Amino acid sequence: MIAGDYLSLPENIVALVPARGGSKGLPRKNVLPLNGKPMIAWAVEGALKSACIQRVVVSTDDDEIMDAAVAAGAEAPFRRPDELATDTATARDVILHFLDWMRDYDVEPEVFVILQPTSPMRDHEDIDRCLQKMSQHDAQAVVSVCEAEHHPWLMNELPDDGNMGGFLRESAMDARRQDLRPQYRLNGAVYACRSDFFRSTGSFYGLRTYACVMSRERSVDVDDRMDFRFAELLMRDARERSGQETGEA
Repeated sequence: MIAGDYLSLPENIVALVPARGGSKGLPRKNVLPLNGKPMIAWAVEGALKSACIQRVVVSTDDDEIMDAAVAAGAEAPFRRPDELATDTATARDVILHFLDWMRDYDVEPEVFVILQPTSPMRDHEDIDRCLQKMSQHDAQAVVSVCEAEHHPWLMNELPDDGNMGGFLRESAMDARRQDLRPQYRLNGAVYACRSDFFRSTGSFYGLRTYACVMSRERSVDVDDRMDFRFAELLMRDARERSGQETGEA
């Protein structure tokens, strides 16, 4: 039952965990063991701990991923079609397939929350803060972001010969880092959206889309082996800190 800060939200909120089998940067990353469990389990368990999410559905074309997600508590009511599990398949098409299946064979959620398994540091508090913001602002969608590691003033394209003439805008030449206003980037961890809005636009972004800021530590996006090792390190560090706080040896 939804209460308090979430009163304007519908009861029917479903998390979708999209996880195809053919990852390229880090093969089989969705089921690689991370701190004692398959990486996809962190997304499922975070959703199950949410104060608002009623169901967790996995969309995958892969038997091993499906089994790992179900073992963690997710539902796997359908198998993702092969044409939606290719390198060229879009997130929009995967989401619409999920919404169509739920409408035709189950109950279409009024709000859905995309939780990519490649954001294992995200937890239920991050999910609920996004849904709280949706309630507070009557938002069409809420998207998680984090502070950018580098200011865009310090970035540019390079020509083939590597010449840096004009690489920095003049206003950035003498700017001190502490004087630059914080910039934010999408972190891919949480996308909460009203189904009717997504159906009408095919997008999370509109006049009533709001950002929910997450810490950079919780914004790790596992794309390759280095990202995976960084997530392992952060989880190990968090576990050790937790043990020290509780007095465990």
